[in-house]
Amino acid sequence: MTRRRFMATTAALGAATLAAPYIARAAEAKIAVGRQPWAAGNSPITQYMIDNKTFERKAKDLGIDLTIDWRDYPSAQPMVEAFVSGNLDLGMWGNTPIIRGLAAQQPWSILNVGEGHFRFVIATRPDSPIRTVEDLKGKTIGTLLGGDPYNALSQILLNELGSGNPKDFDIKLINIPTQAQAATIPTGLDAAVVIYPAFLKAQKDLGTVGIVNSFGYTEDHYKGPAGDGAGHLLESVKKSAFYPDGYYLHRSFWMGRNAVLDENPDLVVAFAAAQQEAVTALKAMETGAVSDLVKKYWELPSDLGSKVVNDDVIFGRGWIWPTEGDIGAIIQTSKFMVAGGLIPQELEWEPVLANIQKAAPLLKKAYEMTGSKPDEATFAKSDAGDVRGAPIWESDRWKQR
Repeated sequence: MTRRRFMATTAALGAATLAAPYIARAAEAKIAVGRQPWAAGNSPITQYMIDNKTFERKAKDLGIDLTIDWRDYPSAQPMVEAFVSGNLDLGMWGNTPIIRGLAAQQPWSILNVGEGHFRFVIATRPDSPIRTVEDLKGKTIGTLLGGDPYNALSQILLNELGSGNPKDFDIKLINIPTQAQAATIPTGLDAAVVIYPAFLKAQKDLGTVGIVNSFGYTEDHYKGPAGDGAGHLLESVKKSAFYPDGYYLHRSFWMGRNAVLDENPDLVVAFAAAQQEAVTALKAMETGAVSDLVKKYWELPSDLGSKVVNDDVIFGRGWIWPTEGDIGAIIQTSKFMVAGGLIPQELEWEPVLANIQKAAPLLKKAYEMTGSKPDEATFAKSDAGDVRGAPIWESDRWKQR
């Protein structure tokens, strides 16, 4: 080899060596993620993900250099609006907006469970004469209209009084979009439907009292046929279509814009794997310590925050994967939304199954990435206290069709 050829070859090899790191570098991606840190289980889970960069790490494992825009929202509605405008990629909300989105055939897909088994409390002032559900007749109640608090109220009325329509009992509803405000029982209201973290804070700070909750138990201000005070099971809850979860089977799911699933499906895989890693870590912690991660949002001491953590279905299970029972809650809830005039007709199984098929293989991949837990027997466990069944990627085995 001539000196000239040797030098040219050496230069070419050097250029290739310099170029190699650039070629191997992970693909870059950006994503906007909305969460509800004032709600329940999603709050400490996402906080752990943010603090420990679990989403970024899982994305890196899949060859993606990820930048995340985490956004805090007080409720689902502004996230839904951001989805419509294409300004948000992933977000978490409850059954009601999910059902509306499915009914409208929005280009969004159901992903994994974000939180569930949320306790909704019918609350009032400590000097109120309202002591039972019967006493709500003719009263003015504050609630988030068109949201899960309203659905919980509707189911309590249905099973306790025989109809889920408040108008049948001359009950006037006032929309209260902020849970912290609802928990104060503003002037003009006789009672309000409040999520548990907001109720506990108002109970501690203002003396707000509860009558009954969506799990089917009495709260501290109750006085009636079931007994006096908190902790008595109301027999009517056993008639609920959602029992043993309670009067209302609350589930909030993470949703993804289809454009994200189509253009970069591994982002969904990384997101679900990151959430499962967070749940596994939090499950090993004391519940008070889990609550303290989000003290600035819940504003609860460790002992009260522990109650919120202990309620959540994800911390009870230790995993985030949707099951037949979880998805079935969407179908069942849609039936009651028709009765309440919120949507024109109930959802059918086939469109819902078509929706979940888009993310199902991605969630299975995340499940396998995180150790394939739980096993089949745990998914099928019938005495777990929450409705389960085969996971989303085995929907061909589901009995509900």
